[in-house]
Amino acid sequence: MTARTDALKGARQAMPVMLSTVPFAILFGAVAVSHGLTPGDATLMSATIFAGASQLVGIDLFGHAVPAWLVVLSVFAVNFRHILYSAAVGPLFEGFGRLQQALGFFLLTDPQFAASLARSESGHRVTPSWYLAFGGVIYASWVACTAIGASFGSLIGDPKALGIDVLLPVYFLGLTLGFRHRSHFWPIVVVSATAAVLAERLVGSPWHVSIGALCGVALAAILPPAKRPVADTDADAAAGGPKMDVEVEA
Repeated sequence: MTARTDALKGARQAMPVMLSTVPFAILFGAVAVSHGLTPGDATLMSATIFAGASQLVGIDLFGHAVPAWLVVLSVFAVNFRHILYSAAVGPLFEGFGRLQQALGFFLLTDPQFAASLARSESGHRVTPSWYLAFGGVIYASWVACTAIGASFGSLIGDPKALGIDVLLPVYFLGLTLGFRHRSHFWPIVVVSATAAVLAERLVGSPWHVSIGALCGVALAAILPPAKRPVADTDADAAAGGPKMDVEVEA
């Protein structure tokens, strides 16, 4: 597969994600302006930070005149999961140059992580052309729609009142269910979701995001490792010997 073909495939796969983020980018632009930012400031924030949930959290906290350290800590809590994402995606960047790696981590979002992992597990290499095209489409849309929302958001109204805000959670739910065949998927999801809901009630946002993630990671760490069949050796296959399934620790 040529780099051009790979890039086109990445761009096509990013289209559903791009469409689901449009209302949230517009919402952020409108909210940012309502909190005192200019359209240029809001667009620059999206272009340099590129983190939808934490941008909304930060803007909301700015409006309440809280200390800067609390804003930074809250944004860190929302984005804590990206530490785990980076550790998982890093080994897939084989063949990436230094600049491509830096750009790849900058473009790392929830759907980018899920799509990259799914591509790797399907037997396809995560190439720079595919990865950067996938992330570039989402990034360009996020920045452009932030500018639109900042400039014309007051004419659109509240996306939540129209029910548009449900699109991205539904997409994320679809991404999560894409991993349902993995070992221990349901126990980890149930524990993580329950912990997040309880934390949102007892501790508050945005800490429930990190607490839910940590509880899921903790359970995954203590559960017994999954077992999988090992393929026959090349020597056995060449000799036409019997095929044997052997269980090993994953």
